[in-house]
Amino acid sequence: MTRPRAVLTMNPRQLAGALFDDATMARLRRVVDIDPGLVLGELDSEGSRAALASAEILIGGWAAPVIRAEHLPHTARLRAVVYAGGVAATLLEEPAVFAARGVVAANARAANAVPVAEYTLAMILLAGKGALTAGRLYRRFRYLPDRTNPVPHGGNYRGTVGIVGASTVGRAVLGLLRPFDLDVLLYDPTLTAEQATALGARLVPLPELMAHSQVVSLHQPLTPETRGQIGAELLALMPRGATLLNTARGAVVDEDALLAELRTGRIDAVLDVTEPEPPARDSELWTMSNVVLTPHLAGSMGGELRRIGQSVADEVERYAAGLPFAHPEDLAASAAARVR
Repeated sequence: MTRPRAVLTMNPRQLAGALFDDATMARLRRVVDIDPGLVLGELDSEGSRAALASAEILIGGWAAPVIRAEHLPHTARLRAVVYAGGVAATLLEEPAVFAARGVVAANARAANAVPVAEYTLAMILLAGKGALTAGRLYRRFRYLPDRTNPVPHGGNYRGTVGIVGASTVGRAVLGLLRPFDLDVLLYDPTLTAEQATALGARLVPLPELMAHSQVVSLHQPLTPETRGQIGAELLALMPRGATLLNTARGAVVDEDALLAELRTGRIDAVLDVTEPEPPARDSELWTMSNVVLTPHLAGSMGGELRRIGQSVADEVERYAAGLPFAHPEDLAASAAARVR
């Protein structure tokens, strides 16, 4: 039986080696015809277009070249796209064209959500403990604080955490929060109260969540509706000593409004994402003592990339066996969302 031809595409090309160790690549080679040394970093050379034309399955990674209109004549054999990231349609300038052809797609969003959720949980617990504020005071005054009241509202027992967005990452965070003695609020306009309860949270309006949460963790997608969603009015509702945690996208927060609130010293922020990214060289975010700034590292990195590689291999095996993807992506819906 002829194995389907699969081609790798990503940038930098070395990413393929980080995603697929020898054992995972061996899994792929058992079910598809793939050259581990052939990784398309561009689609405009004669060799790259010939490789694209041979592909029944395109295995993409971050910063892969986008298939544009001029490349369409070289995609006649393409039947599946498996993306080692969040949205497979990012590889396609016109996902509707491929949806109409019956091309199927899958992504590794669920695999990548795991380390983001782990990072988020760690920061929620540290912030709830008051570690960020206590650490600043310790360095400044060099004394051990009163354990009965080291920082305002410190401690995670019966603390309140607000989750904005029941996205893939948001749901993973909700799952990780279940063992802890925390009250969890959730804002997501797509859910019912019963669905939120099943996720371990109480559904509330966004202003209520902001006003009552010790830690607010952002997990909404970046859409026209959510751009700048967390603005001055909502930030002003946060209790003194609360922490805003953002691992979603920098642009869901109005940065000018956040800076104004941070200058007061009322709240803390843990920012793994910003807009722009990195912040401008003269941004106050670099020097504010009540800001923890990390370089977009919550997502998969180092050995965590192997989990994504395993997820991709799982999907390729399912395709080769004639099974539906475990984590399918609707290219038609992606096309509609892009138009909107």
